[in-house]
Amino acid sequence: MPARDAVFAEADAVLMVRALGADPDGWQADADRVRPGQTLVAMMDPLWAPQPVPAFAAKGVLAFALELVPRITRAQAMDVLSSQASLAGYKAVLLAAERIAKVFPHMTTAAGTITPARVFVIGAGVAGLQAIATARRLGALVSAYDVRPAVKEQVESLGARFVDLPIPAEQAQDAGGYAKALGEEFYRKQAELMAETLAESDVVITTAAVPGQKAPILVSREQVERMHPGSVIVDLAAERGGNCEVTVPGQTIVHAGVTVMGPQNLPSTVAFHASQLYARNVAAFVANLMKDGAANLDAEDEIVRETMVARDGQVVHPRVREKLGLQPL
Repeated sequence: MPARDAVFAEADAVLMVRALGADPDGWQADADRVRPGQTLVAMMDPLWAPQPVPAFAAKGVLAFALELVPRITRAQAMDVLSSQASLAGYKAVLLAAERIAKVFPHMTTAAGTITPARVFVIGAGVAGLQAIATARRLGALVSAYDVRPAVKEQVESLGARFVDLPIPAEQAQDAGGYAKALGEEFYRKQAELMAETLAESDVVITTAAVPGQKAPILVSREQVERMHPGSVIVDLAAERGGNCEVTVPGQTIVHAGVTVMGPQNLPSTVAFHASQLYARNVAAFVANLMKDGAANLDAEDEIVRETMVARDGQVVHPRVREKLGLQPL
């Protein structure tokens, strides 16, 4: 019996990296392997690709999607998005530093002075803050923008300049601590006001993503064309279509002399630490889930309630049901 088949045949609980919608090439085969009453814990991408969830629910699986862990203090050790985003932000800066035909730090040499590279980070969440910190360590002159004015202090504490745009962004995050979409008009005005900063930047790193939705376009084709030839854009939202209008997910292209990188699954390029952090996240989640050797399905536990997508033959998560066009339970 193949190893994967044996695991599903024997295990009461299967802990995975990617499953269901997060595993578009393999979920159908796994749907044939699961057994009634089996527990699955994995990244499942249920808000972006909810279609596999009913198939697993129909098999009687108890499924928990780790992307839905609420951003509360008690759940920090289980937050897979934050742990992986931190690695992605770090690696994005290294990709840009390798690609650009400049050095990042200020240098004084016998042949003259080299001015530092200018790096602009859009989105100061976990990935963005790590990108800022990494670029600063390499000596770049860093500026950053986020729709949430509250992160200004965090940006400045890392030695970067916060770009203030005179546009309101009330309620830019939901109750779970994740970013919310703010409407086409907001993003149009935002892009217009960022134009000057983009044009003077050597490197732009975009990190803006909204769970379950296409990434907002923050850098237009025209703005790319106004950047200096040789500049680099690293689009960390490429898996959701990208924050840059010309991004091609999974590819590196050159548009009007500007290199636009659309990396996918960037944490996998630092697999040792990505696996280490993910394993700790999963272990913390399972420890919270178990009580006296059995799954503790306490509906009063926010972590359990917010991550459970399938139980007792039904899709149970309200937002996933909404995405599937199902009536509320």
